[in-house]
Amino acid sequence: MNKKIEVNNLQISFRTQNGSVKAVRNISFDLNEGETLAIVGESGSGKSVTSKAIIGILAPNASVDGGEIIYDGHDLLKISEEDFHKIRGNKISMIFQDPMSSLNPIMRVGRQLTEAMIYNAKSTAKSSRKSFNKTLHYLNENLNKVFSSPEEIEQNNKMCKTFDGFCIESTRIELAYNNACSNLLGLVTSIDGYLFLIDKKQPINIIKSLKAIKKQLKGTKNEFLVSEEKIDEYSLAIDSLCETYTEHDDYAAVIDLMTNIKEYLEKVENATKPNFFTLGYYRYKNKESDISSYSIEELNKMTRKYIDDDFMLHFLEKTAKAMEYSNANALELKKNALEKAKSFLTLVSGDLTNKKEIFEADIELYQSVYAAIDKLELVKDSAQYSLRDASKSLLHRYYEALITNPKNEKKHERQLAKYNKLVENGKKPTWKVTPAMLVDLKLAQENIINLVKRLIESLENDFTRAKKNYNEVAIALVDEFKAEAAKVVYKVTKKMAKAQAIKLLEEVGISEPAIRYKQYPFEFSGGMRQRIVIAIALASNPDVLICDEPTTALDVTIQSQILELINKLKVERKLSIIFITHDLGVVANMADRIAVMYAGKIVEYGTADDIFYDPRHPYTWALLSSMPDLDTKEKLEAIPGTPPNMIYPPKGDAFAERNKYALDIDFEVEPPLFEVSSTHYAATWLLHPNAPKVNPPKIITDRIERMKGAHHE
Repeated sequence: MNKKIEVNNLQISFRTQNGSVKAVRNISFDLNEGETLAIVGESGSGKSVTSKAIIGILAPNASVDGGEIIYDGHDLLKISEEDFHKIRGNKISMIFQDPMSSLNPIMRVGRQLTEAMIYNAKSTAKSSRKSFNKTLHYLNENLNKVFSSPEEIEQNNKMCKTFDGFCIESTRIELAYNNACSNLLGLVTSIDGYLFLIDKKQPINIIKSLKAIKKQLKGTKNEFLVSEEKIDEYSLAIDSLCETYTEHDDYAAVIDLMTNIKEYLEKVENATKPNFFTLGYYRYKNKESDISSYSIEELNKMTRKYIDDDFMLHFLEKTAKAMEYSNANALELKKNALEKAKSFLTLVSGDLTNKKEIFEADIELYQSVYAAIDKLELVKDSAQYSLRDASKSLLHRYYEALITNPKNEKKHERQLAKYNKLVENGKKPTWKVTPAMLVDLKLAQENIINLVKRLIESLENDFTRAKKNYNEVAIALVDEFKAEAAKVVYKVTKKMAKAQAIKLLEEVGISEPAIRYKQYPFEFSGGMRQRIVIAIALASNPDVLICDEPTTALDVTIQSQILELINKLKVERKLSIIFITHDLGVVANMADRIAVMYAGKIVEYGTADDIFYDPRHPYTWALLSSMPDLDTKEKLEAIPGTPPNMIYPPKGDAFAERNKYALDIDFEVEPPLFEVSSTHYAATWLLHPNAPKVNPPKIITDRIERMKGAHHE
């Protein structure tokens, strides 16, 4: 399964006047393509902090003490703010808890929706063209290494030049088509507006409106969308109506004509699109050919056969061999990288006093790993791609702590001595002695070790993977080229953005979207505002959607509607979702996997069935016991006590003080994550082989039996 996001050993703290609050402590999870991962826990458990770290909006006093967040082969904790702008909103979007604080109260809803579309479309084109050129360059290099005679090299260079040339031609054809589509969508929106005003008996200048439609029609002209003959037909009909229409006439003829034009435009909008990739090659080779007489279906079939027979099959055959060579060459270099990684692991597992030796070895390791990366590999391995930034950051943090820890300890001792002296002299200081802000050197070293271990595992996996079908890999590479080329020309105009925004408003369940588009946030109810926030989050068609308690401020009826909507959009748009909530009941029917957090750590992790049918951690039991359902007859139990003060993290299990099932060891040693099954883990000493058997509360076992019974029925 394709991983969208990987979080490894993430640690986040906040600097406060009273000391450093450890908000997130060594958590790890991943998010797969098309799944919903729910992160559940009380307020203050670290859920929202984790989500804000993923999208790069942590507070200024936050400090990332270790770990990594991998997206598309890059560590999001190490990339620049400029690079994050390309990801935030475009690739990863977020729905916040309070919709009113997410919306600009003095900006119309429509403008807030279209801003993201227009901005992200501009930023994508440049990076896509860069990615296209870079990958084609690597492919050409490898072709020349496999087919190495002067004649073959000349043929390879010509073939890559041809491939680039017809891809450019493809994008030109697609750009013209997209511009026409943009104008078409704008015209449909305009007609919808006119028809709405007529229906509501609002004043409207019919002649002026019809002439505006005629003018907009010209922009929809495209040989693959709207023909010149059809534009002339509707233009004549508009002229004829304008000549005969008087202000005393009813609107019947106007409505009929507008409706007729709208229905035709919607029909062509939903019709089959040309295969721009194949058409690009045909046009590249036959620049003067007239293909307007063909239907789209005929055209696609003809051009596909033409490109296959004349170019593509040969290109794919060569590409497959080039990619096989590239991978084989990379594997040879990985042997050296693996040896260096193992040596580096031994080095960082011991004494770290020789700073110069460690950093030199780190640079050497990075260089060998980077040299061994297969540049034609489509699926980027995060451990290899993000090694440099991650290792450099972790090492710098360790060595900085060697200097700052003693300084902070001395500062604390001076403050404490001053405080005690004042107390001894009978004075009552109004200030407090803040704890020393120290970095746990043992943990910092463990983070370095874990990073190298993941690298070693990644390199070893490269050797153990089954032999690839390079024909399929070559096709996947061409598909990647096609996708990047399409992004270059998919420009969103203001008209197009408006039309898409109105469709989005309709998609999220807002009635009369054309009117609502022009309204301000304060003119909507709480549920409607949340729908607008969802629409804004979806405006750039992201891969990953983070929902930070999006239903908390809503009543239960609206909650249900919003959850159903998110589920629907997930399927339709193939979204990967991280759903943050304090209520397990909210995610019962939508989560694929659930991570239960407490005091900055994941205490239980598994599929939805694992958590609801076989919970193992006492904290999960407590959450489930406090969750009502229609059949519960027992008194619901509140969780006793309060979460611990994370300025002074507890010695053992953070939940021990509130856990009536706590063992003596819970107060002494923090439990590791025990494996319940291949998908299910829980951090509780109750899972230790020597632990006494403890059953979940009766309210939970009864509910599980009811759920199993209902499932079988």
